[in-house]
Amino acid sequence: MSTNRITDGPERVLLESALDRTRAALVATARGLSEADARRRLVPSLTTPLSLLKHAAAAERIWFQRFWAGLDEEACDGYARRDLGTFAVTDDESLAGVVAEFERASARSREIAARFALDDTRDIPGEGVISLRWTLLAMIEEFARHAGHGDILREQIDASTRDRPNSRIPREPSGTTFLN
Repeated sequence: MSTNRITDGPERVLLESALDRTRAALVATARGLSEADARRRLVPSLTTPLSLLKHAAAAERIWFQRFWAGLDEEACDGYARRDLGTFAVTDDESLAGVVAEFERASARSREIAARFALDDTRDIPGEGVISLRWTLLAMIEEFARHAGHGDILREQIDASTRDRPNSRIPREPSGTTFLN
């Protein structure tokens, strides 16, 4: 997997590259955070840097393991229900563990997607007929949106750590925006 920006080539290469870049951008928003900061709730929803990654891992499983590979929810390698539980992080889960979970789910998604052509379709209850192309675009959109959320949360966390005694000096903004 390369996260170098590819700007020309076959459509599939461009789509897969863009998806991998948004995956990496999302992970970058949480890298280097303390466990406490990764769990900090700065908005009324369940959204934290850690929960965004947990949600993204579930999205990978839902769209690729369930919908494309045809696995039952119970056969997936982690939470794969379409509800707010995708944002649920337990007390015993660590940032490193959730990043690894997301990266494993992403790797499995790449393997599953490789079995299909961009024009292959599935009829998904509640979605209708979708193509693999549409799925890749939907995942790019989803992860780019969440990387933006993560950038904002990270900016708030980094700003607040400047005011803490003995805190680390915050780094420059994460620069994880999709258009870098």
